[in-house]
Amino acid sequence: MIPLPLGRIAEITSGALAGMADPRAVVRGPVVVDSRAVEPGSLFVAVKGERSDGHDFAAAAVEAGAVAVLASRPVEAPAVVVGDVVGALADLATAVCAGLPAATVIGVTGSAGKTTTKDLLARLTARIGPTVAPVGSYNNEIGHPLTVLRADESTRYLVLELSARGVGHIAHLARIAPPKIGVVLNVGSAHIGVFGGRDAIAKAKGELVEALPADGVAVLNADDPLVAAMADRTRARVTWYGRGETAAVRAEGVTLDGRGRASFTLRTPSGAAPVTLRLYGEHAVDNALAAAAAAYELGLPVATIAEELSEAEPRSRWRMEVTDRADGVTVVNDAYNANPESMRAAFGALGAIAGGRRRLAVISSPSELGEHGAELNEGVGRTAAAAGLEALFVVGADAGPVLAGARAAAEDARAAGGHVPRITHVPDVETAVAEVSALLAPGDVVLVKGSRVAGLERVAEALLGGDRR
Repeated sequence: MIPLPLGRIAEITSGALAGMADPRAVVRGPVVVDSRAVEPGSLFVAVKGERSDGHDFAAAAVEAGAVAVLASRPVEAPAVVVGDVVGALADLATAVCAGLPAATVIGVTGSAGKTTTKDLLARLTARIGPTVAPVGSYNNEIGHPLTVLRADESTRYLVLELSARGVGHIAHLARIAPPKIGVVLNVGSAHIGVFGGRDAIAKAKGELVEALPADGVAVLNADDPLVAAMADRTRARVTWYGRGETAAVRAEGVTLDGRGRASFTLRTPSGAAPVTLRLYGEHAVDNALAAAAAAYELGLPVATIAEELSEAEPRSRWRMEVTDRADGVTVVNDAYNANPESMRAAFGALGAIAGGRRRLAVISSPSELGEHGAELNEGVGRTAAAAGLEALFVVGADAGPVLAGARAAAEDARAAGGHVPRITHVPDVETAVAEVSALLAPGDVVLVKGSRVAGLERVAEALLGGDRR
């Protein structure tokens, strides 16, 4: 973070110093919302959540080295007291970003693949300058400004992931850190129940390209019609990526190895180079292309882009983590979150990873699908039942539509003389672990995939039990 005295922070946030706060005391960062992450020189932001209130940890944060607390009420510690802590955090990040004229802000959004694309792009920009990017999925009204506040005078690239749970959210995040390059991946059904439909999702995602300046660049997916239509919503120059020949940056000759990792030729306007990904699943190709297109616009040679993409390992947790146990069982942990599109991608990757091996899956229903939920989750069930599984375990009290779709697909397969998987409803994570463990045999491959609220990463962790190879 750019060092700032408390007096200046109070001025930026329209706050008042309290608790014997010294206006000359300097915050050097990091800015944190978790008192356990405090370091000497930190500013602790006391956010009130559903389960805990950061104000209760104010004194402990200062004892651990925080210079002060950004709070909405007086606390037993030096503080900057503001009316709205989250709003003040945004104001502080906005001011810091405005003080970084040498930094290029790159925003990434989409219904799926944001975190992987952000991780790949941050690796690429690091080749040409100091880069700040969020850890994991710090992409909302709290995580976004916290990431911006990690930047300082040496930062040349801010690679930011922008999420939305409603129209206007991305526009708000873009005002905090105005992007020069905006990458839009896709428009799917994630949070469709909150938005009310795909058109509303597209409207929200397109706020990123609307925020771009005339001398900026919109990097758009030529293969997604709702993304392609965003070209009419931006002043910026548009560059296209995708699989088709019309895309300026595209993948040619995509193949998968025996572990479901893709190889392809990366084609750009100035040449081509071979890429062999270490990421799992063919859907990773699209994320790699998006990152490549943005990096190409920054001037990276195609050979350098291909080299970095080929060396990139999964960086964020619980996203297509593939781990082999000593007995040959392979656990695919893709439990960070789920929507119908990412479910299809995960089952496609499972087929490529498993090959001729026996495959199982533990899933939960994608959430926040609103009035479309029953239909979309039935589709998830059909996709799962058609994936060549030995057994499907569906976790949770809301599993009905997924089970209905899976059982309908199983009946169709039975009538046609095809493979019929065992389909089981399990009420909770603990039961899922017991049921799957009892069925697993050496050499099996098991996919774990579900909505974040289901906590299915605990299934994967239990199945691995510390046995990682």
